[in-house]
Amino acid sequence: MANIKQIAQRCGVSVATVSKVFNHYPDISTQTVRLVTQTAIEMGYIPNAMARAMKTNRTYNLGVLFVDEMQSGLGHDYFSHILESFKTQAEKQGYDITFISQNIGGRPMSYLEHCRYRGCDGVMIASVDFTNPQVQELAGREIPVVTIDHILADCSAVMSDNVNDMQKLFMHLYEKGHRKIAYIHGEMTSVTQRRLAGFHRASHSVHLSIPDTYVIQARFHDPVSSAKATRTLISLSDRPTCIIYPDDFSYLGGRDELERAGLKVGQDISAAGYDGIYLSQALRPRLTTLKQDAGSIGQTAATLLIRAVEEPKTTFPEQIAIHGQLLPGDTVANVNSHK
Repeated sequence: MANIKQIAQRCGVSVATVSKVFNHYPDISTQTVRLVTQTAIEMGYIPNAMARAMKTNRTYNLGVLFVDEMQSGLGHDYFSHILESFKTQAEKQGYDITFISQNIGGRPMSYLEHCRYRGCDGVMIASVDFTNPQVQELAGREIPVVTIDHILADCSAVMSDNVNDMQKLFMHLYEKGHRKIAYIHGEMTSVTQRRLAGFHRASHSVHLSIPDTYVIQARFHDPVSSAKATRTLISLSDRPTCIIYPDDFSYLGGRDELERAGLKVGQDISAAGYDGIYLSQALRPRLTTLKQDAGSIGQTAATLLIRAVEEPKTTFPEQIAIHGQLLPGDTVANVNSHK
């Protein structure tokens, strides 16, 4: 296997230049980076992780704390895309990732202890109970932390722009002529709070009064609870003409319930989802939804976390909101056309 000196000789550059390329220094030209990187691949060069760790006092290992209470695991479309883009960006910058848990080989340990055990330089936290004392312990210590869709003191956060994106979705329904808009939201998390704020801000902006009976709690990623909430809504004497669901997957339960009641989605009643997962666009009728930019969220989280690891004296906690995209489908009828 080649070494740095051999790579430098073949590329016609100095050993220092090759070292800078491998350590992502910004003062090296793109052309030189490409030449050195491609030559290293061709020569089968792999940096010695232990030597690099000793030199930089870093392990080049990032922890990922991801707890999915619905047990869909990495099959959860939204979070799986975030994790994949986080992993891809981390690897581009020379980092590996380790999933953090509370049990290793049958030995219980805290999240912080696991991070220390694996020597994590930093941690990305997503889809957890942020009130858990162990999560707060991890976020409040010496390890840099970036959170997804939640703000913790002294930590950077990357979020979907839930307030503005929900307003965008609501106004699309309003412009289609809907005035009886219901919202089945997920359990009360910071994401839910922001989406509820966006929902009510949008209704207030057009002077539309939403009955309290139109806003019902279910669970994220849970078709069963959304089906139950749908039954409640369509049993109202003055039922809504359109229902927003917690997410696209939960809509499946609502759709089944509407069909059981003899209602055709997109004709007799309208529906919208949230997330923009692949399945939502494969359904017929195609679901109107708000697509979250999971790829940008994961990539941004990795970039922020690595910057905090490598440049601790020049970084500070940031909150970055990533805009989503409205995907108009066929599940929202144009009420205006019936007037």
